Amino acid sequence: MPDLRAQLLAAFDVEHRDHLEAVRRALAAPEEADLREMFRRLHSLKGAARAVDLEVIEHLAHRLEERLAQVIDAGSGLDGASVDLIHLGLDAIEAQAAAQKAGEPPPDATRAMDALGAPAAPARSEPVSPDPQPSAAAPAPPSADERGPEYVRVDATLGERLSESLHNLSSEVQIEAAQLELTRRLRNESAQLERLWREMRARGADGRLARRIQDFERALQDLNRDIGDLAGRQARANWAVGENLAELRERIDEITLTPAESVLGDLGRMVRDLAREQGVEVDVRTEGLEVRAERRVLQALRQPIIHLLRNAVSHGGEPPAVRAAAGKGERLHVTLRAAARGGRLEVRIADDGAGPDLARIEAAAIARGLLPKAEPGDAPRHPDEILALAFEPGVSASETVDRLSGRGMGLSAVSQALAALGGSARLLARRPAGAEVVLSAPLSAARQTLVVAESGGGLFGLPSFAIRSLMRLRPGELEIVEGVPSARIQIDGSDIVTPVIPLNALLEDAALTAPASDAATPMILIHRGERHLLLAVDEIADVRELTVQDLDDRRLAPGLTLGAAILDEDRPLLVLNPEALIDRWLRNARRLSASALGLAAPETVARQVRTVLVVDDSITTRTLEKSILEAQGYRVILAVDGVDALNTLRSSEALIDLVVADIEMPRMDGFSLLQAIKADAGLARLPVILMTSRDEEADVRRGLDLGAEAYITKQKFDQRELLATIGRIL
Repeated sequence: MPDLRAQLLAAFDVEHRDHLEAVRRALAAPEEADLREMFRRLHSLKGAARAVDLEVIEHLAHRLEERLAQVIDAGSGLDGASVDLIHLGLDAIEAQAAAQKAGEPPPDATRAMDALGAPAAPARSEPVSPDPQPSAAAPAPPSADERGPEYVRVDATLGERLSESLHNLSSEVQIEAAQLELTRRLRNESAQLERLWREMRARGADGRLARRIQDFERALQDLNRDIGDLAGRQARANWAVGENLAELRERIDEITLTPAESVLGDLGRMVRDLAREQGVEVDVRTEGLEVRAERRVLQALRQPIIHLLRNAVSHGGEPPAVRAAAGKGERLHVTLRAAARGGRLEVRIADDGAGPDLARIEAAAIARGLLPKAEPGDAPRHPDEILALAFEPGVSASETVDRLSGRGMGLSAVSQALAALGGSARLLARRPAGAEVVLSAPLSAARQTLVVAESGGGLFGLPSFAIRSLMRLRPGELEIVEGVPSARIQIDGSDIVTPVIPLNALLEDAALTAPASDAATPMILIHRGERHLLLAVDEIADVRELTVQDLDDRRLAPGLTLGAAILDEDRPLLVLNPEALIDRWLRNARRLSASALGLAAPETVARQVRTVLVVDDSITTRTLEKSILEAQGYRVILAVDGVDALNTLRSSEALIDLVVADIEMPRMDGFSLLQAIKADAGLARLPVILMTSRDEEADVRRGLDLGAEAYITKQKFDQRELLATIGRIL
């Protein structure tokens, strides 16, 4: 059986040609070429060559990448000399790859190396693997057993057509099921006609008519028997087709779904090789690679994962003394973990190094105009806001550019690759130390499990991976919280206040007709991370696995759809993007909320429960204020300082009606908290009361100037004053 390296070399043969062809197509029209896409292709080619230990190709790609980076930095575009030089490097790579595939000695790359400014024969100080391997400069011809399978390039549309054919077959089976039901109905009608005829005969008739009745009766019995036989045959045929269809689906899955090990299994060794060259001691762990996904999904994820593993070694490596001082082990720990969750493939790449440098990422984002420069006294930005900017082009947390690190373009390429798959990427800071990137993509690039819903006369599909639950709620179960119709529901044992919005209001800004008295409205609970939203629909029709096809539909806002699918009898179905729906709600929450007011019963407005966020570093003060407010019917949430309060406000765990905050607190004081609230477009209208022992006129004036609705001093604290102030504001 061919070994893994032989399989990887066969896969590289297909991949490298794809990258070379893309770059050559761009060079055919250099004035229109997407230089960043060319850079990404060369960067990916470099990583692929390193993964299979083709050192000369790796160095050639790296030098081409460097030359293209110089052109990008200069902003001058590609001139004739640059185009010729890139072609020279591509020709050298092609010659090296062809020789490797044929098992022949590689041609001399000196000319291309010299032209690109690289040494002709770069050497490594250590072996790249504990097992002896033929060098890249003089590979041993592979034997027949080592060659492994021959891979051929198959047009991706052929696979899509196969999936489409299967979908059509499924539709035909469902039509056959409908015909079977029609046959059964005919049989019942025939049987009923036979019974009626017998009743007529029982009433009596002369001899001639009796004989005719008997002839008709026999013919009717024959017809009934034939219809019954037809129904039985159709049932058996329908069952057989269904069984064959299920077997065909399994066979297709065997082709299109493959263990992640087959595509990602060599990356552990690659990380160890990288670490040796960098002089970094590393422990690598791979988990969950038995999970199965479409090969094209895994292959599309391979280069992003390789780049992230490079980052883990390049950015995560620390001197032994630094690790020891931080209480870490001697070796850098790198983990690659894959799992299937709700029809999605989730890949996590983590290390226990220094973690993301928030200050450097923020500075790089400011330098590129992605963030305004922070002014003295501004509240600190939320870490999630800063980490998300690491995926923007040109934003890098690396101080240096080397063979492992890109020029601030690596994470951007990762994000673009995931977006093309309908996936996403998130950068997290691990505790107590390290970084983690979470990649999420569909297990199948085309097939999706969809919840089918009707809303506003249209038929829509929502991918099941973004749905927490389906429910029906009556108007009396909703309440108005901060002017927003909301529902209190249990999620993972926690009581969560979740806004409610009609789906057709999100799509068309159309108001929902008020339901009949006490009628329950179907709801779909969607989520993105910890953010939840209840979508009210007319009806939840079905849950189906369907093939999602690309669709350019300009009737809806850009990004709201993922494509289209076809139901039975050629009924079209728009597939919606749950993340885009949540974003649209967050941007237009106040305006869209008015369309949902008809969902809540009128009496719920009068008995709504207001939620107050109490922020104070003193547990005694927090407890006292909580007891006073709860005694008056308010719902109270506690925060220990300004940072904790901002995290609560920016999450979806509760809709806050009012903030009562102390001023003197660690990490972030009350003034900074107030300033951060008023600077956030989503929180600016939230009323804030400041409570403090400082009653100097300057402090009072500062609080009011920053936008506080009231300022109460603790020396003169009177619970009646606090309650009266809250009542006046709310």
